[in-house]
Amino acid sequence: MSDAKNEQLIDQAGQVRAGEEVDVAQVTAYLQAQGLKLEGTPELKQFPGGASNLTYQLSYANVDLILRRPPFGHIAKSAHDVVREAEVMRKLKPVYPKVPVIHAICEDTSVIGAPFYVMERLVGNIPRQNLSPELGLDEAKTRQLCLNVLDTLVDLHKLDPKAAGLDTLGKGEGYVARQVEGWTKRYRAARTDDVGDFEQVMAWLAEKMPKQEVAIRLIHNDFRFDNVVLDVNDPLKVIGVLDWEMATLGDPLMDLGSSLAYWVQADDDMFMKGSRRQPTNAKGMLTREEVIRYYADKTGFSVDNFDFYTVYGLFRLAGIAQQIYKRFKEGNARNPAFATFGPFVSYLEQRCLGIIAQSKL
Repeated sequence: MSDAKNEQLIDQAGQVRAGEEVDVAQVTAYLQAQGLKLEGTPELKQFPGGASNLTYQLSYANVDLILRRPPFGHIAKSAHDVVREAEVMRKLKPVYPKVPVIHAICEDTSVIGAPFYVMERLVGNIPRQNLSPELGLDEAKTRQLCLNVLDTLVDLHKLDPKAAGLDTLGKGEGYVARQVEGWTKRYRAARTDDVGDFEQVMAWLAEKMPKQEVAIRLIHNDFRFDNVVLDVNDPLKVIGVLDWEMATLGDPLMDLGSSLAYWVQADDDMFMKGSRRQPTNAKGMLTREEVIRYYADKTGFSVDNFDFYTVYGLFRLAGIAQQIYKRFKEGNARNPAFATFGPFVSYLEQRCLGIIAQSKL
């Protein structure tokens, strides 16, 4: 693949948004004090998005770095999250090479007004809503890409947290119950009068939840195609996994169930297709059922009661969407696209009920 085509496929940072500037001189001085060799005049750019932590590209003559910090105005809650995210990645790197190298973690708010961390920039293609034709993937190669991405999740779930020194990253045991209870409370708190109440779904999850986790593993909690990085010269090779801010110890099937809630396949209805954020509908991609079987074969975990994890994933997605929709209705979120989240939440309830009606659990 030519350098010009490669450049088109790589995520590009742009101008820093007004009010979200970072003191580059302060950061540079801090990094140099940590032993980083930085040459030339630094240039700061910002990646789009960032409803949670904000992401910047900090470029020097000899190296490009990525800086992550909490959003402005929400430091109290997010400050811990950004440091924890970096600590998870730092501990994970020796046993899971697809994590970017962490160069510095700064909890001193006097540097830029908030904690932050700096990591290596992984240069590659992030597959978002559609696979670029420039990748040149036919159906067979698309299937192999799909398998390679799934293997990346499988590899994470095969890690023994204690052996890897990761057993302090979460409570682990009791994770399933905590999530069902937590999302039940969050949904009820966020419900508006124009969406379903999910009471039947929540009662079913509470009744059918497994008595214990299938295993305790480090789980990503937001594993999707748009959180992986592909090699620019080999679009089938996964070189990185990003966005570890929700990683914790828990049941790996909960991680898979959450991922599959976003997995829109070619024969889905229009509501699901309208929510698609990743290229899982492309010819060659596995269906959700094929993903579950492949994952079970690779991990050895039993998926006999996977209906529970499927419904949980959809309910969790409904909870996330409803929290955003509530803020939109109250005038605290202005993106007009959020107006569609209410009908989508109600659709997800009906989808959950359909699975429950046919489930043998």
